[in-house]
Amino acid sequence: MAKIPNIKELSDIELISEYKNSRDKFYVGELYERYTRMVFFICMKYHRDEEKSKDALMQIFEKLFTDLLEHEIKNFKSWLHTVTKNHCLIQLRSEKSEFNQKDKYQKDQKTFVESKDDLYLDNVEQNNSYEDKIDEALNSLNKEQKICVELFYLEEKCYNEIAEITGYDMKKVKSYIQNGKRNLKNYLLKFEKNKKKKIMINGFLL
Repeated sequence: MAKIPNIKELSDIELISEYKNSRDKFYVGELYERYTRMVFFICMKYHRDEEKSKDALMQIFEKLFTDLLEHEIKNFKSWLHTVTKNHCLIQLRSEKSEFNQKDKYQKDQKTFVESKDDLYLDNVEQNNSYEDKIDEALNSLNKEQKICVELFYLEEKCYNEIAEITGYDMKKVKSYIQNGKRNLKNYLLKFEKNKKKKIMINGFLL
């Protein structure tokens, strides 16, 4: 692999452009050298654990190989800061959900419904197995849809906030939410396909 003699002189955006054109991971390695300390300290702020922070650091930079090809980035440092923060928050929420997942869904299921949408109240029929299916339905979504759906419905973030947290543009955020909602409904309908019942989530009809 031929190294670029003046790679240290390239700006972040120039490194990203060269990587997109060549797919040479050497350029991402230079970004790693520049920002590894920043990312590690952000991870430490959230995890307060050195080993977990080191693992998160490696996961974030490994993911850059694909993320840099998918996003148009104008300010890499700011974008990376947001990506790192979001990565840590998702990890922390995932760890927390292992302990209080059922309570969380009992409180938050109503937020799955957008106002003035095609969902309305009906007779409620729920049980623990159905709550488990809701959890399974969320986990069946692809990564982008799951993140956006959770942020929008469970964390009650607006489109602008989700775009800032994830680095996705506004159109993609809206698309991931709408497609994720549709896929949730289809997953639950499949679960209920042999039952003459309406699909309910905490009193709301899908």
